[in-house]
Amino acid sequence: MSKKDKKDKKIKFQDEISELQNKYLLTLAELENTRKRMQKEKTESLSFAIENTISEFLPLIDNFENALNFANDSSEEVKNWAMGFQMLLSQLKDILHNHGIVPYHSVGNNFDPHYHDAVEIIESNEHEPGSIIEELAKGYKSATRVIRPARVKVTKQTLEKNQDVEDKKNQPQIDKNENISGCIEEENCCKNTEDENSCGSENDQDKDSMDQDPLDQDLKKSKDENIKINK
Repeated sequence: MSKKDKKDKKIKFQDEISELQNKYLLTLAELENTRKRMQKEKTESLSFAIENTISEFLPLIDNFENALNFANDSSEEVKNWAMGFQMLLSQLKDILHNHGIVPYHSVGNNFDPHYHDAVEIIESNEHEPGSIIEELAKGYKSATRVIRPARVKVTKQTLEKNQDVEDKKNQPQIDKNENISGCIEEENCCKNTEDENSCGSENDQDKDSMDQDPLDQDLKKSKDENIKINK
């Protein structure tokens, strides 16, 4: 085997080695990406499972809070019982907090269908349309999604206010039409006045001609003819 053949064979082997190395690195990268993707899916699935399970306990937390609010106006014996329920409620809230689930405030904010569930719409002129005026049940969310939307009451404009707004929108158009109509009538009036003045002037000239003495008319006519002859 000549030196040239050996050199070509060596180059060929080096190319094959380089190609195999690239394929090996590519396979490692794909395996690593697959491992990360599976780990992420596993974490998300576990997180969703925990969040869905916790969401079943949210009505229980609502009942605890409502009962404790009622207990504040009750007897001392009931208040003592309420202290134990308060401890249970605190433990439940700690579990929510440990899993990144927290309540969010809604009253005073604008309605957002992603975060709120409107259970009642109330007509009001004291608040902006779409404002939340009362929260019937708290909303809870995690870092990635809403666990339970808040159940709220939302405001809208009253019919009287809507009618006033509609009248204001139509008012400029009415005024504009009235102005256009007035201008047209004024223009026609001015035109009629000019025609009347013109007709009056012609009538005055005709009247002056009729009132002039016939002799004066003959003298004027003769004078005009002499002027033409001299020319």
